[in-house]
Amino acid sequence: MIHINIKKIIKNRTITLNIQSEVPKIYAIVGKSGIGKTTLLNIISGLAEADDVFIRIDNETLSHHGHQVKVQDRKIGYLFQDYQLFPHMTVHENIHYMTRPNKDTEHLIKQLNIEHCLDQYPSTLSGGESQRVALCRVLSVKPNLLLLDEPFSSLDDETKEEGMRLIQKIFATWRIPIILVSHSKKEVTTLSDEVIEIK
Repeated sequence: MIHINIKKIIKNRTITLNIQSEVPKIYAIVGKSGIGKTTLLNIISGLAEADDVFIRIDNETLSHHGHQVKVQDRKIGYLFQDYQLFPHMTVHENIHYMTRPNKDTEHLIKQLNIEHCLDQYPSTLSGGESQRVALCRVLSVKPNLLLLDEPFSSLDDETKEEGMRLIQKIFATWRIPIILVSHSKKEVTTLSDEVIEIK
C-alpha cells in the first residue's frame, strides 16, 4: 500500500526516510527543528526534489528516477501547518477549490461539523474551524495518503484534543496511511502506530 524511500542532502547533512507497509498506519516523523521533516513531506507531495527517491502509494509509482507524477495528480492530501486557506474565498469556495460540490463533500461538511460557517471567510473562523475546513478541502479529493505538518501547533489545549480525536476518526473511517510531523510527545504517543526519528 505504501513504499517510500527518500534520501536528501541538506547543508552537507544526509537525511533519509524509509516506510514500507501493506496495511494503513499513522506514522509520526520527529526530530530537531530545521532538520528537514517538512522537506520530507514536500518531497512526498511532489513539491520538492530529493537526491534519491522511490515513492509508491496504492500500487502507483509517484516518484522514481526521472519519473515524477505531477503534484495535482498524486492523490495526496497535504494539511500545511498554517492551513493555507484562501482569504478571499468563503469556506464553501475553499472546500470546493479542487472539486465541484457533490454528495461526498456534503457528507464531509456534515461529518466535520462546519455546515454553520460555509458562507464565512477564513479570517472569521476559530483555530479549530480553520483546521476542519482545511481537512475538508484536502479530503475532498479522496486522497490515498494524508500528510499533516504540525497540524495542532496553533491550537489551544482543548482544541488540540478535539483535533486529535478528529484525526483518529478520519483514520478509522478512511483507512489510508497518514504521515504526521510533530514536536509534541503527546500527539505522537496518542496518534502514531510508528515513530520515525530523523537524525
